[in-house]
Amino acid sequence: MNWIILTIAGLFEVTFTFCLGKAKETTGNEMYLWYIGFLIAICFSMGLLIKATQTLPIGTAYAVWTGIGAVGTVLVGIFIFKEPVTFLRLLFLTTLIGSIIGLKIVSY
Repeated sequence: MNWIILTIAGLFEVTFTFCLGKAKETTGNEMYLWYIGFLIAICFSMGLLIKATQTLPIGTAYAVWTGIGAVGTVLVGIFIFKEPVTFLRLLFLTTLIGSIIGLKIVSY
């Protein structure tokens, strides 16, 4: 169950980085709404991370959480913010995903 909570925490990390990206593209009241979304998402992300680390090893949980956030943020950048897709970016993204899976496999 805590792996599911950790995964959801990682998805909220992606959400707060998405909100930062959208805030950068907007002005006025809309920008502030994105920043409010950022604050809400970061609170959920941290709260769920805290919950998950009550039973999972802290080092593994933190690495998986940041990995989910990093992979998700890169994918959001590519698909939503139209960031460049290069061979090396995809190669390192793939190795990051493999590392996250490896950490989950060797942790209990």
